[in-house]
Amino acid sequence: MVKKGWFDAEAFYAALDSVRQARKLNWKQVAGESGVSASTLTRMAQGKRPDVDGLAALVAWSGLDADDYVRSEEGRPEPEPLAMISTYLRSDRNLSNEAATALDEMIKATYERLRHKD
Repeated sequence: MVKKGWFDAEAFYAALDSVRQARKLNWKQVAGESGVSASTLTRMAQGKRPDVDGLAALVAWSGLDADDYVRSEEGRPEPEPLAMISTYLRSDRNLSNEAATALDEMIKATYERLRHKD
C-alpha cells in the first residue's frame, strides 16, 4: 500500500512542547488542562501518534492547527467546496446538529441539481 499522506507527529510534539514551555507548564499539567492522559503524552514523546480524540484535545488546548502537520508526497489538493460548507455548518454554534445536518443535505441536493455536468 502506497502512503499518500501522513501526520508528522514529531513536528506536532515539538510545537506542543513549545506551547508547554511558553505557558511554563510541566507535562502533567498539560495532561490535566488538555484532558489527555499522561501516558498519551509519554507515547508521543517516544514518537507515537496520538489517537484522533487525543489529537483533537491537544489541538483545542494548544491552538495549533493539526492541518499544519499533515504531510504528503504530492501537493495537497484544494478542499472541495461542499466539504468546506459542511465543515462550516457543523461548526456553527448557532445551529443545532439537526439544523446543520438539514442545511447540509439541502445544500448538497441543490448543488447536485444545479452543477454543470461534464
